[in-house]
Amino acid sequence: MIPFKKHSQSGKMVEDEQEHVGEILSKINTGATYRIPIVHYNTLPPSPGTIPMEKKCKEAKWLSGEALQIAVKRREAKSKGEKERYKHLNAEFQRIARRDKKAFFSDQCKEIEENNRMGKTRDLFKKIRDTKGTFHAKMSSIKDRNGMVLTETEDIKKRWQEYTEELYKKDLHDQDNHDGMITDLELDILECEVKWALESITTNKASGGDGIPVELFQILKDDAVKVLHSICQQIWKTQQWPQDWKRSVFIPIPKKGNAKECSNYCTIALISHTSKVMLKILQARLQQYVNHELPDVQAGFRKGRGTRDQIANICWIMEKAREFQKNIYFCFIDYAKAFDCVDHNKLWKILKEMGIPDHLICLLRNLYAGQEATVRTGHETTDWYQIGKGVHQSCILSPCLFNLYAEYIMRNAGLEEAQAGIKTAERNINNLRYADDTTLMAESEEELKSLLMKVKVESEKVGLKLNIQKTKIMASGPITSWEIDGETVETVSDFIFLQNHYRW
Repeated sequence: MIPFKKHSQSGKMVEDEQEHVGEILSKINTGATYRIPIVHYNTLPPSPGTIPMEKKCKEAKWLSGEALQIAVKRREAKSKGEKERYKHLNAEFQRIARRDKKAFFSDQCKEIEENNRMGKTRDLFKKIRDTKGTFHAKMSSIKDRNGMVLTETEDIKKRWQEYTEELYKKDLHDQDNHDGMITDLELDILECEVKWALESITTNKASGGDGIPVELFQILKDDAVKVLHSICQQIWKTQQWPQDWKRSVFIPIPKKGNAKECSNYCTIALISHTSKVMLKILQARLQQYVNHELPDVQAGFRKGRGTRDQIANICWIMEKAREFQKNIYFCFIDYAKAFDCVDHNKLWKILKEMGIPDHLICLLRNLYAGQEATVRTGHETTDWYQIGKGVHQSCILSPCLFNLYAEYIMRNAGLEEAQAGIKTAERNINNLRYADDTTLMAESEEELKSLLMKVKVESEKVGLKLNIQKTKIMASGPITSWEIDGETVETVSDFIFLQNHYRW
């Protein structure tokens, strides 16, 4: 991707940037046929001096001009066969290079310490990465469905396409009964909403398949806002999305376990930055309904809440249990590919039941209909294929959609009305959640097992399955061995949940 230079040094360069980026906006058509030919950034000629191509430099960063001059003389001596002179220059070069390297890392460490002192975390970690370098794991081999190791580039590509196609394949048992376009529309999108969305999108992020970073639109400010507002308003009225905005590039990120197993990777989606403007607006319109439906035990991806809330709650419960000498039983639930297994048709029904307006549901339904993806494996990319289920782990809308999906499961499991749980002075608490990370709790083994089985049954009804191997029990009192579907649920004395270590 072409690196983007965000700030200009002169007014002339600002004009060049605006003219260059204007080529993108001029090619976006919002006519009656509603086709948006999203321009691929690499098809546009770069503006000289404004968006430069990055040149790879083989020289070590710390070498000074003096060292490089000696290196040139050393090369000349070697080519002329002057062995003694070459030997002398080589020793001199090594001495100066060591001096330069020591000075370079000393300066880098001072900058790192200063960034840390000033609280500039982005600059801090960028400087650390630049100094020590970044390790890029190479996917040299992967196992096929039969456990055979694949090493050829084409075989690895085909395996990733086979795996992800199967993972996101639509279940045919539930047909989509879409009523068509909605005529009872929500309030129109305002230009100020587009401006807010554009400004709030995080910069310095990898772009989608079109290669267009959001910084390009942020340069033009009001001009970009007007064009994007026209596009968003067209989508809002017709409920139809441009196909380019439905395309995602999946990047497999290794998790714990054997890196040769595709199942031990999570697939992060790179989506078009332009589409994020509309997604931000849609998320803001949804949020008021989501906040009304979610209970306070759900802290995942909610404003003013976070992992610290749930960590503090669990620690407080454990502390009080020790103080009053009561037995407490925890079950830390792990779902197998939770975000990837969301059934779209069930999701639309759940949104309807929870009072989400038909117009917003129709927009979401049409966004997910006909979605396509490719996998970037380090061995080029796979062919495009259809996505039939799941919500992308890097999509702006996914957290709130999954939270509603999970809330539906817990409501049907009857957790709020259940007597099982931890009794406090004011209420009964039997679960704490952070998105798909769920902790069940009770004062007896029987109560905990009852809660777990209810959640398991309701989860499977909407397509989510418990990963029994990663689901753990932690108890302060006596407990027997549990078996679910022929698999034993492991009992542990300590557990790491939400990056915090708990121990009895």
